[in-house]
This record gives sequence, C-alpha cells and structure tokens, in this order.
Amino acid sequence: MIKKSTALKFLILFVLTFITIIFLKVNQQFKLNFYKYIYDTNISFATINNWYKTKFGSPLPFSDYFEQLTPVFQEQLKYNEANIYKDGVSLTVGDNYLVPALDSGIVIFIGEKEGYGKTVIIQQENGIDVWYSNLKEINLQLYDYIKDGNLIGSSYDKLYLVFTKNGEVIDYKEYI
Repeated sequence: MIKKSTALKFLILFVLTFITIIFLKVNQQFKLNFYKYIYDTNISFATINNWYKTKFGSPLPFSDYFEQLTPVFQEQLKYNEANIYKDGVSLTVGDNYLVPALDSGIVIFIGEKEGYGKTVIIQQENGIDVWYSNLKEINLQLYDYIKDGNLIGSSYDKLYLVFTKNGEVIDYKEYI
C-alpha cells in the first residue's frame, strides 16, 4: 500500500508538471523564457536533488533501506605533492590510486578531455563542478549520485583536478 506522503508527492509533482505544460502551450513569452533559462543556465541538479531530499525525502520508495547500507569504500583525498596543471592542479598520488569524491553530487560527464585523459565531472551540491582526470578506470555511470568519499575510479600516478563554477575556472587551493 502506498503511503499518504508518497501519494501526496506524486500529486504535487503531477500538478506542477501539468501547470508547466499548460503555460508552455498557452503563453509564448513563458515558453521562450523557460527554454532560454533551461538551455542558457547551468542548472545545479545536485543542489536540486539535495533540496528535494531535505524537503520531501527520497524520490525512491525504498531508499531508506538502501541508505542504511554502509559503503565499502569511504576515503578522503590523499596526495604527496600538488602542482599547477593547465586550469587546475596535478596531484602526485601512487599508481592505481583509488580516487574518492571530494563532495556529494551528480556525475554529469564521463569521457575524454584533451590534455587530461579519461575524465569524470561531478556537479557537487555546493554548485562547483569538479573534473577528476587522468583516470585509468571509472567506476561510475552518467547521472549517478555519489556521496563524499565514494569511489570514482583509479588513476595513474598523477591525478588532475579542475574546479569550475558557472563555467568559470576557480582556484583549487580551498577545495583540496
């Protein structure tokens, strides 16, 4: 049987979606503004996800069961040396270093970046996008939600990190 709170969440979601669709069909100016905002703005889905969980709980019906499981890998970033590299920092780590996430967020990119190699970009809840680059293996999938300390993958002896906010590169020093 569905809980009343879950049914209420679905009802609110349905009503909001229905209202948005009506406005998109009826009001041309709303439609233009809506599309401009969606396509021109870097929306922080990690922040939205965190806000939603705070206000309404998890969107998944059985997430409380999964939240009780403890992760196998829960580490902090450790490195021997940090040097400036392109737009970010090059960290000297051991070969086959298991890379932990610096903060909770959503995976928004997995692929190759020129000059960086295999890269994962995580949009953190604080609005900062972090590039984890020079990876050997990646243990995530696109749009996975991860928590700080969770395993991203393994790297070679150098790990490259780049920090951006609203498309602008920011200084790494306060984040590592």
